[in-house]
Amino acid sequence: MSEEIIYRDDMTVELIKSSASDADVIWAARVSTAGEQSMDEIGEDPARSAGLINYLARERHGSPFEHTSMTFFVSAPIFVFREFMRHRIASYNEESGRYRELRPVFYIPSKERKLLQVGKTGAYTFEDGTTGQFELSIQAMKDAYTVAYASYQKMLDAGIAREVARVVLPVATYSSMYVTMNARALMNFLSLRTSREGSHFPSYPQREIEMVAEKMEAEFAKLMPLTYGAFEKSGRIAP
Repeated sequence: MSEEIIYRDDMTVELIKSSASDADVIWAARVSTAGEQSMDEIGEDPARSAGLINYLARERHGSPFEHTSMTFFVSAPIFVFREFMRHRIASYNEESGRYRELRPVFYIPSKERKLLQVGKTGAYTFEDGTTGQFELSIQAMKDAYTVAYASYQKMLDAGIAREVARVVLPVATYSSMYVTMNARALMNFLSLRTSREGSHFPSYPQREIEMVAEKMEAEFAKLMPLTYGAFEKSGRIAP
């Protein structure tokens, strides 16, 4: 008997492990002038530390930010992961439809999701749809998911390999993956995948990947408050 189809409109992000602090940036930067004494200066002067990190971010001296690591466990639709993997300065391991049967968990947008693209490519905005447009979208998605998953199950039941049967599933199917980035790579990701006032280079991400980015940003801000503050102060440009 097939599993009951589950519909979700959320993304989940969990910080699994990290080796990331503002101190990591400071010692990496100070080795250029202090050599083996660079570690001795950590924490001596908080104002000086903040000033150094702000300087590194402003002048785009990025390599000290790479001596960090954050690993997240992300659950999101496959189409979000396809956008994720355009960011090549990261490490990814994703759930495999070749080796396990994929569960019937599919994405449907919430009522707050803007549906209408107004304008031309490079100069458009997204606006709210009508109640009728929203209901039409949700029903069309559910109908497609039901047919697709039934076809998937029919193929599996007939003995077709999982890696072949999965081709009928839509990119709205939820998957999961580990993603590991250093702080410099994460700032680059956030600069492109969030839309914020005050950004030096405005970005217009798809809302679903922005939902993931917002959760990753919250963890980053807690782990590295000085670095995060410098990122904001510099117009959200990755150093």
